[in-house]
Formats: sequence, C-alpha cells, structure tokens
Amino acid sequence: MADLPISGTSGSAALAATPPEPKPRNATEAAKQFEAVLIAQMMRSAHESGGGGLGPDQDSTSETMWDVAAQQFAKVLANNGGMGLAKLVAKGIQAPGSDGSAK
Repeated sequence: MADLPISGTSGSAALAATPPEPKPRNATEAAKQFEAVLIAQMMRSAHESGGGGLGPDQDSTSETMWDVAAQQFAKVLANNGGMGLAKLVAKGIQAPGSDGSAK
C-alpha cells in the first residue's frame, strides 16, 4: 500500500517506510487495493478524531509507526474480505464475461 494517500503530519513518512505495492494484475487485485486504501483512510480519520494526533506523550516516530500498522492492517483486512466493497468494485470494472483473473 505504498500509494495510500493518508493525510496528517506523518503520512508521507509512513509512505516512505513501506515498500511499493506491485501493480494489480487484474480487476480483483485492483479492487482489493482500492478497498485497502479506503479502510486505511477511515482508520486514519478515526485515529485523528479520537485524539490520536500528536500529543505530549507522542512523537512523530510513534505516529509514523501507527500509520504503517494501520496500512498493513487495512491491506490484510481487504485481502480477507474487508467490508465487501472490493467484490462490488471488481464486478463493476470487469469486462462482461470476464472473471477478473489474469490470463
């Protein structure tokens, strides 16, 4: 999830800490990556609104580590069914009669 556009002061530092995600080979992989991005953004928003921003007991390193952990969790969640959005997106972007797999 190297290209996750997460807002925040340490988002760019977290992005630099993760290896680049390979290009998706088919619609299903693209949809899973898209869902992971959305999950990561929701987690980031919830973290920030819950007072998860930099406080007196947090430094930029701990915030960066939180971002990396959230990205990895979002990726695992999306790859294991997530919220079901990836399945709907893949179905919507596949060509009629295609199963979404690489040939």
